[in-house]
Amino acid sequence: MEAVAVLKNVTKTFGEKTVLASVNLQVFNGEILALLGPNGSGKTTLLKILASLLKPTEGEIHFCGAKVTDQNVEKMRMESTLVFQKTVLFSTTVYDNIAYGLRIRGAEKKEIDDKVAQVLKLVRLEGCEKRPARKLSGGEQQRVALARALALNTKLLLLDEPTANLDPKNARIIEEVIATTNQELKTTIVMATHNMFQAKSLPHRIALMEDGRISEVGTSTEIFGRLSKALASFAAVENTFTGNAENTANGRTLIDIGNQIQLETTTQSEGRVNVFIAPADIILSRSRLESSARNVFKGRIVEISDFGTVVKLRVDVGKPFIVQITKSSFNSMGISINSEVFLTFKASNVQVV
Repeated sequence: MEAVAVLKNVTKTFGEKTVLASVNLQVFNGEILALLGPNGSGKTTLLKILASLLKPTEGEIHFCGAKVTDQNVEKMRMESTLVFQKTVLFSTTVYDNIAYGLRIRGAEKKEIDDKVAQVLKLVRLEGCEKRPARKLSGGEQQRVALARALALNTKLLLLDEPTANLDPKNARIIEEVIATTNQELKTTIVMATHNMFQAKSLPHRIALMEDGRISEVGTSTEIFGRLSKALASFAAVENTFTGNAENTANGRTLIDIGNQIQLETTTQSEGRVNVFIAPADIILSRSRLESSARNVFKGRIVEISDFGTVVKLRVDVGKPFIVQITKSSFNSMGISINSEVFLTFKASNVQVV
């Protein structure tokens, strides 16, 4: 797959502080890549380097097959645009804010008019051309900033926490704009986020960041399916528990997570540990299954969430577990709130992190 941008051993320091340390990353053409990590992990600095707004202290950046140098950096900046978390708009109309970059690039008025109308429709702000940009709500201002970036039609769109501190309506609109821009315009997008739900649903791949380093890169299923210590340290992930692990005489490891719930795992461990069970790895049944699986618990359904093709159930077995099943399985089982069910999962599905 063709890479739009490649970072090779990129390090960035500010004085004695190392913000990025030997980062290697490829951004593939046409993908949405999420930089997922806690505040201070280096996400914004990495975006600025991808936008050629910051020069790395060490390492190389390649953009569209060419190495970024002092001689071509201005040209490279024209092929990417960064939307910051804190929106900064000019004290003028919405139209003039969006048109600014196009005017700088020498676009004619007809082209500017058409492009402004197009991107305002995309961000659902049609008819707002003459409104003072700074009089809009915070969410609307963020949509104008996104429209201003989209109007430039660059090869790479960079977004720094695009929905941070927004109300649900504006956040949903911006997420839909991101998906549409990628799917219909084939724009390559890199977005920094610490939003778990966003990271699970929007990107094609996730780069997990911690202390200025990329610890893992993979699909949403891969990253959340093998919960790492880095992710567990800041993420509110379903089915994570803390307990005391003890190796038994027959080679088993039991982890007491409280309320008389003991989990068996294949991982040898002792002492205080964190464990994770992926919701899709748990089998839900109305009666106890005849199975070799070592973890079987009886519980009661306390919450049902319908996500279209899948349904997530919160089941209280003394501890709350989230179980994911298909919509067809849910319908065929005839279960509802307060239904008694059994949860079954293998010892190998209990990950110690």
